[in-house]
Amino acid sequence: MHDDVVRQLITANFPGLAVPASVAARLPALLPRRRLADGRSLFVQGQRPSAFYAVAAGAIESRFTGADGRVSVIGQVSPPQFFGLAAFAARQPAEYESVARGATEVWVVGREAYALLMDEVPGFARELLAEFARRFDGTLRQLQAARHHDAAERFNLALAQLGQERGRPAAGGWMEVRATQAELGQLAHVSRQTANELLAAAERAGQVRRGRSHWLWRPAPPPRR
Repeated sequence: MHDDVVRQLITANFPGLAVPASVAARLPALLPRRRLADGRSLFVQGQRPSAFYAVAAGAIESRFTGADGRVSVIGQVSPPQFFGLAAFAARQPAEYESVARGATEVWVVGREAYALLMDEVPGFARELLAEFARRFDGTLRQLQAARHHDAAERFNLALAQLGQERGRPAAGGWMEVRATQAELGQLAHVSRQTANELLAAAERAGQVRRGRSHWLWRPAPPPRR
């Protein structure tokens, strides 16, 4: 891992955050890369993680097992997203399991690397707090959608959430979103067929343009006052 890769990893998760040269030079040695075979767990529900992670290649599925034994997929993490932040930072047991989907590699961000980022990268702690707030808000919106909204409303909320979390600016005011149709359906709590129908309707309405494992999403303009 080289200095420029470190900078790209940090800025991809926290756009606009500048990584000092001294930190970028020291971080590569503190970020080992771990390989996982398809279906292998990185950490399990109830385990206290000793690190948090960033996906380098492949994908990580987050899933929760209820008291009745039923497994619910929370979402899928793609490169170069960080994950496992909350349990690591709070030193609490993880509330979900992280499983490799396909051959996957992750960067391991342990205590020493975390301390370096917190202490020597100006604004990192503030950006981390903002990320926690965004994820908490997304969780609340999912709960609200599951309880109070119909399938189309849940779908639109899920579409907006993925666009805000994973969107990268593209030409013409579009945002490129790297996520699968299955992820969208899981987040909206709808079947694969329903997700396909709703995505097709959104495409006809000019809200999205579909591609392979990604789509282009056009955020709705803010309401006029």
